[in-house]
Amino acid sequence: MIDDIEVHFLELPKLDEHSVPSEGGLINWLLFLKSADTSYWEVLKMNEPGLEKAMDTLQYLSQDSDARRLYEARQKYLHDEASMLESAEMEGVKKVAKNMLEMNLDITTIVKATGLTEQEIKGLSKNS
Repeated sequence: MIDDIEVHFLELPKLDEHSVPSEGGLINWLLFLKSADTSYWEVLKMNEPGLEKAMDTLQYLSQDSDARRLYEARQKYLHDEASMLESAEMEGVKKVAKNMLEMNLDITTIVKATGLTEQEIKGLSKNS
């Protein structure tokens, strides 16, 4: 079990902030963590696309309470909208499955067409 664990020490103070590599990788994350100077952020984002989300989150956490409340309201709206769309899509799939049941199609065909499980389809036929 000891062979499965590796410990790495990364000394951020020794990292040269002015040597931004042209390719992505760990060095970009270290430069982001070390530097409070946002002038490097655009270059780092180009080299490491995943850093953009970390940068956005850091900026969010640094905002004043009113801006944070607006951001949270926007995030809640987006989450609620995605949930409603997912729910509506599932309703549509169930409606199609019910129609297929009414057309006397076999359950295996309905499973393949809708992606619902056999039990979900049987539940729909009981509710009809």
